[in-house]
Amino acid sequence: MTEYLFNTMPLFFGNIKGTQLLIIVLVILLLFGGKKIPELMKGLGKGVHSFKQGLEEAKAEMNKPVEKSSEPSEPKGKDRSE
Repeated sequence: MTEYLFNTMPLFFGNIKGTQLLIIVLVILLLFGGKKIPELMKGLGKGVHSFKQGLEEAKAEMNKPVEKSSEPSEPKGKDRSE
């Protein structure tokens, strides 16, 4: 079980053990304070939600069928009549 856990951890966690993680959490708590952390997490959650929503909209736009117009379209940009 632990081999699976360590093989699926993101690369940036590397060799962080329990006590090291606890020290990191305590330093963050000291830097930002107990009242500021929930606000930071709320903002982070909103950012993640917005990012996921943008991904879903992009997927929906990519899967949307292409509309064909009845008129032939001319190339946009500079006039290329030579």
